[in-house]
Amino acid sequence: MRNVLVLNASFEPLSVVSARRATCLVLAEKAEIIEAGEELVRSPSVAMNIPLVVRLRYMVKAPRQRRAVLSRRAVFARDDYECQYCGGHADSIDHVVPRSRGGMHSWENLVAACKPCNLAKRDRTPEEAGMLLKRPSVAPKSPAWVVIGVSRMPSAWRAYLPVAS
Repeated sequence: MRNVLVLNASFEPLSVVSARRATCLVLAEKAEIIEAGEELVRSPSVAMNIPLVVRLRYMVKAPRQRRAVLSRRAVFARDDYECQYCGGHADSIDHVVPRSRGGMHSWENLVAACKPCNLAKRDRTPEEAGMLLKRPSVAPKSPAWVVIGVSRMPSAWRAYLPVAS
């Protein structure tokens, strides 16, 4: 089932939910459909297009500081599937400061890496291995928290997401 972008009453992006949850919000009159797909969902009494973007009918207080959920897919997306040591295609995740040396499992300590670079670095820091990072690893900024959680962003969402900085 597809994902749906949920907007606050002020059109600020809040979250991504399943199409089923979004449909329930619309049927309960808690949200309205802003963008809809071509597919229909039917019941004995109602037929409606599956929503792509919904807007809540009331304001919800949203936390200002959001951090993207840390996942393998999210690290690859942040680093554009590019090895942060050699620039090749990344197929593994590397802890910059190895966990055996007290490195944390956090955005700031994880980078995408290719297997040869990951194996060459082993249980060392980049400085000890003589390898330099192409760019520092940081937590993604808004609106990446929305996009990183899904495998593919529908084009209908682009108009409602601010430009990433």
